[in-house]
Amino acid sequence: MRIIFVMGNFPFRPAGGPRLVYEYANRLAARGHQVTVVHGKRLLNEPPAPSLYHRARRCGRNIRSALLTSGVFGPPHIRWQYIDPRVQMLVVPDLRACHIPDGDAVIATGWYTAEFVAIYPDSKGKKFYVVQPNYGEIREVKERAEATWTSPLHKIAVAKFLLQEGLRLGCKEGEMTYVPNGIDHNRFRLLTPVPRRPERVAMFFSYQPWKGSAEGLEALKSARKVHPDLKVVLFGPTWRRASIPSWIEYRRNVPEKELVEEIYNGSRILLFPSWYEGFGLVPAEAMACGCAVVAADNDGVREFAKHEVNALLSPPKDVEALTKNLLRLLEDDNLRIRLAEAGIETIKQFTWERSTDMLEALLKREVEGAALRPAP
Repeated sequence: MRIIFVMGNFPFRPAGGPRLVYEYANRLAARGHQVTVVHGKRLLNEPPAPSLYHRARRCGRNIRSALLTSGVFGPPHIRWQYIDPRVQMLVVPDLRACHIPDGDAVIATGWYTAEFVAIYPDSKGKKFYVVQPNYGEIREVKERAEATWTSPLHKIAVAKFLLQEGLRLGCKEGEMTYVPNGIDHNRFRLLTPVPRRPERVAMFFSYQPWKGSAEGLEALKSARKVHPDLKVVLFGPTWRRASIPSWIEYRRNVPEKELVEEIYNGSRILLFPSWYEGFGLVPAEAMACGCAVVAADNDGVREFAKHEVNALLSPPKDVEALTKNLLRLLEDDNLRIRLAEAGIETIKQFTWERSTDMLEALLKREVEGAALRPAP
């Protein structure tokens, strides 16, 4: 099959959504499919920035993206993720149909790409939409994102709760298929035995409020009052912020090898205070590497984490409960070891091989079904 993934801007920084796309692209190409990933230099349907800061940041991002994708510095490439050479990586002026190659299946990878894919001509292929619902707090964005559930694309839900969300927003059952995210267990793996971990807590840091970094920092500060020698490492795509205390180590744009070997395998606990997630790739990766997970109880994390069974969960934005769970694991090593070992066993169920099998079967079924149906 000719499979086209449609993305937004070229992702020079690590991110969960693009990682999902590239993982599928690599594996589908290895199975003999002709795979193309299309990136738009501009997002013509981008909503207004909510503040002067966000406008300035967006302007800087667009200028940087334009320079790096111009070809002056050579063809753009992803540094943080392996891309199979059989995958064709395209950078186009924008995501209008005239810039998209013809195919058998065309897959939107976010609500902003779904708006374009929905109006592509049939020559681009049978239409699909991988739903990754991090819509943010802006009302216009939320309304437009939710409207894509009723667009004429077959929805691919990365978590079970999204099936119920789709029904609530007017999508029919036959228009949705559950295909969970996977973990590459050859890369994200246990290297340091769980009982012998350094006494350190790791946390993903983001400037996005819904990622819960502010609550996470408050919980870490409170825990340090009880444990003055507490060691913490934060990692993320943004520059270090003034809100991060000097006693906390910060690493920006961490390469995968360093993330696995030094952060995940070099920490006892992964703190993940995000308010909502489509799947929760960071805690899933950390689980696979042997971290005990303390997280906010959002729908995406609940896909694989269960309170007191393989993680400790607390209501989103509840700093007191988050702190309490963090202190429990800092003070009860038997509990930490039990949850970490249970987490390793749980996350083994989530593999890219299984997910690719499910996605490939869906694409074949829908594409072949579309070919058999008579033209209107």
